[in-house]
Formats: sequence, C-alpha cells, structure tokens
Amino acid sequence: MGQISYIYHCLLYICIMIITDTHTHLYSEQFNADRDEVMQRAFNNKVSRFFIPAIDSSYYESMFALEKQYPNNVFLMTGLHPTSVKENYKEELELVKNLIQERKFYAIGEIGIDLYWDKSFLQQQQDAFKTQINWAKENKLPIAIHCRDAFDEIFEILEAEKDSKLFGVFHCFTGDIKQAKQAIDCGMKLGIGGVVTFKNGKIDQFLNEIPLRHIVLETDAPYLAPTPYRGKRNESSYIVNVVNKLADIYGVAPEKIAEQTTKNSKDLFGI
Repeated sequence: MGQISYIYHCLLYICIMIITDTHTHLYSEQFNADRDEVMQRAFNNKVSRFFIPAIDSSYYESMFALEKQYPNNVFLMTGLHPTSVKENYKEELELVKNLIQERKFYAIGEIGIDLYWDKSFLQQQQDAFKTQINWAKENKLPIAIHCRDAFDEIFEILEAEKDSKLFGVFHCFTGDIKQAKQAIDCGMKLGIGGVVTFKNGKIDQFLNEIPLRHIVLETDAPYLAPTPYRGKRNESSYIVNVVNKLADIYGVAPEKIAEQTTKNSKDLFGI
C-alpha cells in the first residue's frame, strides 16, 4: 500500500507540475501562422506561465493582443530594447514611462546594452539603461537585462545602481562563474535557456556551483532553440530540453527543476 501511495503521489506531482518561461517573444511575427498551436504544445509540456519582454513601440499592439487572448498565462513587461535605442530613443522612453503609469506590468525589460550589432549608440544605450533601472526602482519592479558583448558596461552601471531596490533577471546569461556571482550579488537571477544545451555553451561547466534558487528558465523564443532544435525556430514547449539538461547538471529530478525555478519566478515577478 505504501509503494502504491508513493507512486500515486509521484504521478499527481507530475500532473500538477508547472514550468515557467520567463522570457519569450510569443508575439513575434514568426508565430503568426501557428501561434495557437505553439501555445497548445507548450501547455501540453506543462509550460503555463509566460513572461513577455518588450522591444519597442512597434510591438505593443501584438503584445496586448496576446495578453487578451491568454490572460491567465501571459504576463507583460515594458521597456526599450538596447538595439532599438536610436536617434528617437527619448520618444520611445517617454512611451515606456507613460505605459508604466497607465497599466500593470511585471517587469521593465528587456533593457541593457548590446554592442554586437552597433557601437555608435553606446552613450544613448547607457542613458536608456540607467533611466529604466530608476523607473523599475520607483515602481518596485524587477528588470530583465539584455547583454551582448557588453558585460563590462552592464556591470559598471549595475554596481553604481546596486541597492536594496535593484533586482531582476540577467536574461540569457552566457558569462563565466565570476560574472554569474557578480550578477547575483547585484540582485539578479540568471536566466538559463537553450545555450546551456549547446556543446560550446560553456555555462554547463560551472552552473552546478550556482545554487538553484538563483536560476530561472527561459527560451527567448523564437531565438536560441536548444539542442536538438538548434538553428530552428524556438518555442516555449522546447523549454523541457532546458529542464532536462539542468536536471542532469544539478543531479535532481526534472520535477525539482520545474518546481524551484517556478518558485523563483514567483519571487521575482510577484505572481
């Protein structure tokens, strides 16, 4: 009887398991042809919470439509993505500021610095990053950081802004162990996605040194699909591959990864 009861409780635990994708662009035009099917595949894989980062003003209409269609599953962020910081960035920032005052968002993001595509707007990116960090603090919201070829620049600002009001997630973390610990010291959780499954991803080599309470899951769909889908369109259902990889790295059951990372996401976003 005891063994039957144990098996029953294990099956029940699996049935109620919840996986949270803390960073997914489900409003992307790459999902226009089959968005409902993409969502259903995610639901079928126990993925039921989706946090949606902003890019710029051109995407809010589709973001709001996604939220309206899935109000119990989709949670929006607002912010100006660093690659959208151009000559008109102050106008874009004004829109973000107004939106924060008008309605509920769960984070300011994704924000940060990107020097991979264009270095000519570095000063503007730095200004936009600092400004949005301050708005997050004022509104007691987490930030979602985008960092590409800019760890030094990101940490320079985070260290200057570090206090009890600064918290968030370092989206798509690809740094080393030292940078991981510095991000955590600045109040960030590490967003772990498909890169952890790559042979050359490197973060799998030290991630077990980071307590699981500092980790959240993400896909960054439609980008950065995990192995074995690398190079194809990513989607939130593929996050189970990240769950399984982390289970191997930490030596625990996938259900434990799902449970802890969803708890971490609730602590982070307040829902």
